[in-house]
Amino acid sequence: MAYLRFKAIDTINNRKTEPVTTPSNKISDFYGINVFGQDAMKKYISSGAYKALMAAIEQGEKIDPETADAVAAGMKAWAIERGATHYTHWFQPLTDATAEKHDAFFEVENGIAIEKFKGSALVQQEPDASSFPSGGIRQTFEARGYTGWDPTSPAFLMGTTLCIPTIFVSYTGELLDYKGPLLRSIAALDKAAVAVCDYFDKDITKVYCTLGPEQEYFLVDEALYNARPDLVMAGRTVFGHSPARGQQLEDHYFGSIPPRVHNFMIDFEIEAMKLGIPIKTRHNEVAPSQFEVAPTFEDLNLSCDHNQLLMDLMSKVAERHHLRVLFHEKPFAGINGSGKHNNWSIATNTGKNLLSPSSKPKENLIFLTFFVNVIKAVHDYADLLRCSIASAGNDHRLGANEAPPAIMSVFIGQTMTDILDELENNGNVKISKGDNLYMKLGISRIPELILDNTDRNRTSPFAFTGNKFEFRAVGASANSAWPMTVLNTIVAETLTKFKAEVDKQIDKGEKKEVAIVNVLREYVKASKRIRFEGNGYSEEWIQEAAKRGLSNVKTTPEALDFMISKPAIEVFEKHEVLNHKELEARYEIMLEKYIKKIQIEGRVIGDLAVNHIIPTAIAYQNKLISNVKGLKDLGLDEEAKPVIETIKEISKHTKTILTEVENMTEARKKANNMDNTKQRAMSYCYDVKSKFDIIRYAVDKLELIVDDEDWPLPKYREMLFIR
Repeated sequence: MAYLRFKAIDTINNRKTEPVTTPSNKISDFYGINVFGQDAMKKYISSGAYKALMAAIEQGEKIDPETADAVAAGMKAWAIERGATHYTHWFQPLTDATAEKHDAFFEVENGIAIEKFKGSALVQQEPDASSFPSGGIRQTFEARGYTGWDPTSPAFLMGTTLCIPTIFVSYTGELLDYKGPLLRSIAALDKAAVAVCDYFDKDITKVYCTLGPEQEYFLVDEALYNARPDLVMAGRTVFGHSPARGQQLEDHYFGSIPPRVHNFMIDFEIEAMKLGIPIKTRHNEVAPSQFEVAPTFEDLNLSCDHNQLLMDLMSKVAERHHLRVLFHEKPFAGINGSGKHNNWSIATNTGKNLLSPSSKPKENLIFLTFFVNVIKAVHDYADLLRCSIASAGNDHRLGANEAPPAIMSVFIGQTMTDILDELENNGNVKISKGDNLYMKLGISRIPELILDNTDRNRTSPFAFTGNKFEFRAVGASANSAWPMTVLNTIVAETLTKFKAEVDKQIDKGEKKEVAIVNVLREYVKASKRIRFEGNGYSEEWIQEAAKRGLSNVKTTPEALDFMISKPAIEVFEKHEVLNHKELEARYEIMLEKYIKKIQIEGRVIGDLAVNHIIPTAIAYQNKLISNVKGLKDLGLDEEAKPVIETIKEISKHTKTILTEVENMTEARKKANNMDNTKQRAMSYCYDVKSKFDIIRYAVDKLELIVDDEDWPLPKYREMLFIR
């Protein structure tokens, strides 16, 4: 095993950095060339079919079979001209990856192969769904499931395959994916937001969600990766002593990008740009060998698709550079993990960002309405938001003095705090005309340049950053669609309640603007406890949050309970995003996923500890025993004493490892025999996982004792610093 480690290091030292050739110095020359976007649609399908398709995309109108056939014919012609031989429905099942089944563009008629792709094949496909998680919605022997075309996300070309974004449903119609609920939540928020916008601007007939996810990741050379079974199997290192130098010098963050990494970035950015993914930013992150990529804002549905596609693309391109991308939230203990900051906002068909303040008082009233309603939604459904970012990987990261705590809170900055305090304490309002009314309502004092008036507060899980909210607690490996589905749904619910309360006051004869401010004032008061401007890492905040009655749920099995709570079921069903059966299924799936991930890690720990670490430690111990015998033969008994102590220490750690691996294995067996999924998940969380750190401590101590030449696993200093 040690041979593999040193062979890997030799391999890295002999690697050559090959330059990447860009198609053009102008990104506009190749941006979106592999996307069946509007320009391609206009060229390859008739004007009538194009208008019908755009009506479906923009107004949600139904696509008739004739239009589907015309679009399919145009897609096929466009794709084949670019070398495509197959097509697939690209979907996002409830796993950690996207899925696809490739079908060839041909049928055999009278022994002759004919290129064919009908509208029926575009609209619907039937993949074998038996092995995808369903949470009990169907039996494993029932293989049927359907994928349905999502025309709002354009088809794209990956290699020789035309990929068509779709939803994924069961034979009986329940959603089995991430995209379906997201689309429903977008529709729910659109409906609720347009109704509220009608108070201010009747030209607003459509409201869109926008998203810009910042993706953090680690890079490891493939030779070192392959020499670490834990990275291959679990995506994180289960053992490894902290190196003498980690991130404490703070010299990696925003530092010069290593040439080999830079070439990788250029390469995947080119491929991403061809797919219409608008990558804007690249930089070194805090931890050594950690980096970040961020796009510009896009429509929420498309942005979620692009993020999933980008992660897949990065992994594929990394192999060309003999690298491996790690999206695990905590691949290396002792240094920062990775998140996916979801920058979310709301825009209108008139081009207005509803979360962007203005210098005009009248425009600020609509801003404050949506701003306060989002905060109220987070307050009322904080536990559901916590549930939306729960995973085995993210449990390592949340609250680890590198990421937001598990306590949900909202940071808005001092300027907005002062404004909400003024609004809350303004008292009764008297009617007057024009802008004077807004002056008396206390909403005219928002500075024109508020964009820079708020610090981002890296310790806040949900922060207002000038013209958007940044949900910082999402894990790096997560599909953004799920937390955004939750956020959309709870904001839709709050806006719906807000309108009902405002209308009630108006019906009683209150002036519209006064009614709006009155309800906003009540919402500010009711949601005040969720706002926090300080250090989320501090012990004082944990105590203060408890006094405020805010939850601090640190584990996934406990957080997932919020998904099937009465408030969650009611809000999802009310807005027709997910029904009770679909929620129960997701709950079951996510618990099972948690169990399997901890189970895999436990098995990897047992294998490495017993089959690699202990034999290495014993072999080195035998060397020391021989050394002691030699010293004593020479009469150097005193000199032998320190070596004897080292031998004893090795024995102590190996005994701990063997004992705790056995205890962990027994705990795993006991958990596996539990019929109830929740009980099994809790047992894995508290009985199985609790042994991990004990075993790790002993292994990491042995790493410091055993001769470096004998140690079998690549060390942190090698994985993090060898480029």
